[in-house]
Amino acid sequence: MNIYVSNLSFNVQDEDLREFFAEYGEVSSAKVIMDKFTNRSRGFGFVEMPDNAAAQKAIQELDGATVEGRAIKVSEAKPREERSNTGGGGGNRRPYGGGGGGNRW
Repeated sequence: MNIYVSNLSFNVQDEDLREFFAEYGEVSSAKVIMDKFTNRSRGFGFVEMPDNAAAQKAIQELDGATVEGRAIKVSEAKPREERSNTGGGGGNRRPYGGGGGGNRW
């Protein structure tokens, strides 16, 4: 089962996350998601546990638990939805062309 963990302290590392869940059963992976630009934790992560019963017990007991002064949220991870290309945007959206004024090259 894949478990989503949020509201993590920025000090929590992969190994810490693994240890939180290891007391409930085997942990096949534990990953804190890092910001690719700052290389700091984004405050959430994922844990995979092969035993669904152990994973459910971990979710029930760790959801709302305080870790480094923060109440973490723990739930079953939902499948990632495909992002559509509509909405959002912004940035450099100038129409092509324009400029003018002779050959400067």
